[in-house]
Amino acid sequence: MPDTLRYAMIMLAAGIGIPILAALNAQLGARIGSPPVAAVVLFCVALCGAVLVMLLTHGPSAIARLPDQPRHLFLAGLLVAFYVLSITFVAPHFGVGNAVFFVLLGQMISAAVIDQFGLFGAALRPITLMRGAGIGVMGIGLFLIQRG
Repeated sequence: MPDTLRYAMIMLAAGIGIPILAALNAQLGARIGSPPVAAVVLFCVALCGAVLVMLLTHGPSAIARLPDQPRHLFLAGLLVAFYVLSITFVAPHFGVGNAVFFVLLGQMISAAVIDQFGLFGAALRPITLMRGAGIGVMGIGLFLIQRG
């Protein structure tokens, strides 16, 4: 299988998992009466999974290189926490579909800006008319799916 197809399938699976994550964690938060506790449980389970993958692949040797990394790179953890906490709070009241719709819309906008300017070391990929139209069509498609 070519790398491009393999990467596409991995990301498709990740995309499928986002609404499932939202629905499950929102339900856990509602059932126990504490979205923050549900988020903590999610992160504990995620940590265990990530540690297992680390041990099975590269081992812990890369941990020694962490102190030398730019501090702003660690903000990604806060963004993950913000996403999980917000989806866990919002989805029970707004609906999983509505919540994920706006997450996807935000992802499309953010990804286009990151690529346009090559932010955070990303490959520079300008927003051409065709690319902008594609993003617009995706946005319209997401809107139609939510309204259908």
